[in-house]
Amino acid sequence: MKKSLSLALASLLGLSVQAQHKLDKIWETDSIINLPESVLPDTKAGILYVSIMGNSSDQKDSIGGIGKLDMNGKVIDLEWINGLNAPKGLAKHDNTLYAADITDVVIIDIPSSKVLHKIPITGSAFLNDITVSDKGVVYVSDTRTKKIHKIINNKAELYLENIDGVNGLKAIGKDLYIAGGNKQLLKANEKKELTTIADLPCGGDGIEPIGNGDFIYSCWGGYIYYVHANGKSELLLDSTGEKKNTADIGYDPIKKIIYVPTFFKKSVAAYQLK
Repeated sequence: MKKSLSLALASLLGLSVQAQHKLDKIWETDSIINLPESVLPDTKAGILYVSIMGNSSDQKDSIGGIGKLDMNGKVIDLEWINGLNAPKGLAKHDNTLYAADITDVVIIDIPSSKVLHKIPITGSAFLNDITVSDKGVVYVSDTRTKKIHKIINNKAELYLENIDGVNGLKAIGKDLYIAGGNKQLLKANEKKELTTIADLPCGGDGIEPIGNGDFIYSCWGGYIYYVHANGKSELLLDSTGEKKNTADIGYDPIKKIIYVPTFFKKSVAAYQLK
């Protein structure tokens, strides 16, 4: 799309057309990761956890897993956890890692590198993103059934339903932020009341808070946006010309680095947010 057309479209959608932020690429791995869907930084440990789907996004074939990179993209272990199906979203609470794996939430003990158990989500079809609150409450989205499930003390229950395109989740305090609806960033409060934070030109995959009510919002097709608290947004990255996806991003809030799994391009890239 030509720049002038992009700006016209942005104006029509009510987006900010004067960029205040930008992304500078720092590094990208070789194409060695078989369908990376999500990146979760553990800055204290110096580790990037990467969900690796394997050959398919929805087949129960036991060839998926979770790998580890260092903060500079160097491989630590791409088979840290194996025998999963097609894991997508990742979340961490204390020494526990959670992964959304088609119809199960996988619970992993990080120090021992072992799967503790799997929680089947009744009626689920395509578990996608996952987040955990500071109280240890887990939320997981199911894109195909338009539902969000909640897990407390390893017991799952339905939390919200009828959210078209539901994908990215982020628990912040008592609120749950959701990439869903009709290409929207939504917020559910503790009463499960939904409000719209922003309207975007594409359905969201990853959402990451960066302070002051602002978010980074990725669209799987190859777009990353900066979303302001007032609902305006800036296009930070368009990698569609390279046919490079931007799936479930991770964010280092100290160094302001965004980590991007490129899905079909089989790599992870890092960008400095300025």
